[in-house]
Amino acid sequence: MKKPEILVTPLSVEDILPLAEAGADAFVIGEQRYGLRLAGEFNREQVIKAIEVAHSQGKKVYVAMNAIFHNEKVDELNDYIRFAAEANADAIIFGDPAVLMAAKETAPDMKLHWSTETTGTNWYTCNYWGRKGAKRAVLAREINLDAIVEIKEKAEVEIEVLVHGMSCMFQSKRSLLGNYYEYQGKVMEVENRKMSENMFLHDKERGNKYPIFEDENGTHIMSPNDICIIDELQDMLEAGVDSFKIDGILKTSEYILAITKAYREAIDLYFEDEELYEDKKEELLAAIEEIQPSDRPLDTGFFFKETVY
Repeated sequence: MKKPEILVTPLSVEDILPLAEAGADAFVIGEQRYGLRLAGEFNREQVIKAIEVAHSQGKKVYVAMNAIFHNEKVDELNDYIRFAAEANADAIIFGDPAVLMAAKETAPDMKLHWSTETTGTNWYTCNYWGRKGAKRAVLAREINLDAIVEIKEKAEVEIEVLVHGMSCMFQSKRSLLGNYYEYQGKVMEVENRKMSENMFLHDKERGNKYPIFEDENGTHIMSPNDICIIDELQDMLEAGVDSFKIDGILKTSEYILAITKAYREAIDLYFEDEELYEDKKEELLAAIEEIQPSDRPLDTGFFFKETVY
């Protein structure tokens, strides 16, 4: 049984070395023109630098091209894939089949990770994209632990699971969502809309506060809570899930660093002696709760729920 990769989303090139020293094994970077919901924006020069720093520490870097592309960007895909390959990226993350087709033309040896946020819900679909050329499938956030374990048992590709951070609940290519709610006179209103940053959708009926951000890919509404599964890793570790993702979107560098250290310790303890992990996991969870923002409670997402859409 091998240790799972700890996959982290850094905010900047400066975060790579501290996160590597904290125990991260791989990083997701890119620019929003091609990548979806990135924790930080990395231009081409910064991508090159990030890969150099990560590789110097024996770590991997995956370049995000998981946006859904319209006609006007299709002609750019080959060039960006060529750039990623020449920069020695370890893989490209994709959701649009156009990226897969372009990669076969431009960089046929490039590893591809299939990631669509919502449709990675069964092992058969994961294997379908594996037979098309993907080496990894990123599972949907809305499936439970039993489904994850079954998918891993039957998958012909690597499996990646989000274990910490917020998840996207809704995306629109348009930036008019707040105007829609205001026009309809709904109970929800958008805070800071005119600032185009630090925006929140308030659901007064449920008492929830949903972070929103708008980028080149449209409007994204995020979950009001953060997933944290640090005290329930054993089933996925035993099943051999290949990659545990820590999503740093809308988080500080200091927070991401602390979370990475905590999950590194949890995984290492389990592989040293499962009892050590069992004895320490509540303490690790408590440490995360201490640094968790007060307006973002921790929960276990869909891990222990019936899978319902």
